[in-house]
Amino acid sequence: MSDLKIGRIVLSVCATNCYFVYHEGQSECIVIDPADRGDYIYEALKSKGFKVTHILITHGHFDHIWGCSKLRSLTSAPVYALDLEQDVMESAVLNSSEAAGRACTVKVNNYVKDMDVLELNGFKIQVLATPGHTHGSCCYYFIDDNILISGDTLFAESVGRTDLPTGSMSELTHSIETKLAALPDDTSVYPGHGDQTTIGHENGYNPFWPR
Repeated sequence: MSDLKIGRIVLSVCATNCYFVYHEGQSECIVIDPADRGDYIYEALKSKGFKVTHILITHGHFDHIWGCSKLRSLTSAPVYALDLEQDVMESAVLNSSEAAGRACTVKVNNYVKDMDVLELNGFKIQVLATPGHTHGSCCYYFIDDNILISGDTLFAESVGRTDLPTGSMSELTHSIETKLAALPDDTSVYPGHGDQTTIGHENGYNPFWPR
């Protein structure tokens, strides 16, 4: 285990978890899913002495990207997302931002692929493609720390909805079975909404878990 620390800012009308990950005692941080008000995220982190170096996106829904472009413009931090999510990131219809009343698209700097390992700020982060909530949804697994940022693929005792564009419940349950259920039981899970959980807890209590 390293000295990884995770902070959370809850944003947007959907109460979305925006996480920032850093080494204890260091100023550089990675922001995951800047849900809204990129200027607020920037100022909040700056006031705590943090510098945003990278922005990771779990999926392109409006409530996970509304703050992305503004935060990038203020920090020059590159944006990362799974390659299969490009159409959702760049379509206000597919990412449901138009329907939500504030159309938004994001041009991603770096598209990544399933099972890529990103080495950012001294962290090794494995990209896990987990289609279902959207067809380009992914999770980020911090290998040395056994921590999963699950976006809207996995919640505490639930999963993300699949009735929006590109969603599929069969794909989502397959993603859980093939990717997430294979992780150690003591993996800490930080979802896109709601409270933290563990893989072991979900194995025992999540009705969508493979049996």
